[in-house]
Amino acid sequence: MKIYNTLSKRKEEFEPLEEGKVKMYVCGPTVYNLIHIGNARPMIVFDTVRRYMEHKGYEVNFVSNFTDVDDKIIKKAIEEGVEASVISERYIAECKKDMQALNVKEATTHPKATQEICGMLDMIGTLIEKGHAYVAEDGTVYYRTRSFKGYGKLSHKNIDDLQGGNRSLLVSGEDQKEDSLDFVLWKPKKDGEPYWESPWCDGRPGWHIECSVMSKRYLGDEIDIHAGGEDLIFPHHENEIAQSEAANGKPFAKYWMHNAFLNIDNRKMSKSAGNFFTVRDILQKYDPQVLRFFMLSAHYRSPLNFSAELMDAAGNGYERIVTSVSNLNYLLENAASDTMSDEEKKLAEEAEGFIAKFDEAMDDDFNTADAIAAIFDLVKFVNTNTDAGSSREYLNFLKEELVMLSDICGLIVEKKQEMLDSDIEALIKERQAARKEKNFQRADEIRNELLSKGIILEDTREGVKWKRA
Repeated sequence: MKIYNTLSKRKEEFEPLEEGKVKMYVCGPTVYNLIHIGNARPMIVFDTVRRYMEHKGYEVNFVSNFTDVDDKIIKKAIEEGVEASVISERYIAECKKDMQALNVKEATTHPKATQEICGMLDMIGTLIEKGHAYVAEDGTVYYRTRSFKGYGKLSHKNIDDLQGGNRSLLVSGEDQKEDSLDFVLWKPKKDGEPYWESPWCDGRPGWHIECSVMSKRYLGDEIDIHAGGEDLIFPHHENEIAQSEAANGKPFAKYWMHNAFLNIDNRKMSKSAGNFFTVRDILQKYDPQVLRFFMLSAHYRSPLNFSAELMDAAGNGYERIVTSVSNLNYLLENAASDTMSDEEKKLAEEAEGFIAKFDEAMDDDFNTADAIAAIFDLVKFVNTNTDAGSSREYLNFLKEELVMLSDICGLIVEKKQEMLDSDIEALIKERQAARKEKNFQRADEIRNELLSKGIILEDTREGVKWKRA
């Protein structure tokens, strides 16, 4: 198995730090709103990496955090007149709903930044003791960037060419820095903001220190894989390396994986450009499995363009696999015999070649595009080499292989029995009653229940409309 390592800029043979185990950290979202489809790409990509690792027999400790204290969270809390924790807990719950709809597995641990403050204070204290950080007059703690000789090794930037300025630096007291490249580890409180006591001042942590501390606590000083979107390479991941390696005295992560950007109609996704979609927006129109299929249709390091045409094509591709599994189920109900014939045994051996092709693609830096092509080859083989005379053993073998490969990609291809129209209408009425009573939790539960069974709801001016995915 080879992984492209951002640190070395080449594919490297994967060798875990501990045989049979993988320690993997993936940067999660800042929870101040519904997640957008750009957030969904790394979630789906690295969930698939995890699934394949587990398929290969590794025990994967998968940690993905929630940043639940941030300027955007605080701003939204002030606008609504509530505590910041109300905003973060609301959108953590909404994020988990979207992840469940996209069949993204729960992380082994989902730490929250606000629950790891003690660890942050400890690491900051260590960095100060070692001379890698200093305290300004107002209690702000800065990381002394030039004290870490390896700074720039992940982003492949020359430290002398770098300019300061990122969201964690934009605080009062910029003139207190020893160097413009120094970044914030701890910052003083402001009126109306959440804060914690520290030896330096009452305040809250900088953004970068969070992941260094959470990774250390739940995975150890050195981990196998650290992953996230390519926009995190600099400064976030670069700063994580500087903090962790300076504090712990060990290499931080052996392999660094980064997915490329998601574009909308060939333009970079952004709110200001008006080409911005939440996952919830897309799930109003498409089966969540179609969005997952779409995300895996290109290699994770390649930019991916989102459009209605490409989503429709993804829907057609996904439906090909679902239909093939459905046909196998029909044939199984009417199988002519129980045991494989000699000819079927030869066909089964031939089918195993598609599994090898799938593994070859995934072993090559998780090339899901080629892996899906192997699934399509198996679908074509199934459609061509099964009929009413096929044995139950042979049909079961093909179905198990097709479902297994799809499951590694997180694709649910065996649909549950369809709901009756009358049952759907009854649940919609119950949902409307729940909304009227402001029982939004129950209303969301009903929407998610229907969505999991392939029923998409659309709230329109004319009322609630539904369709089958």
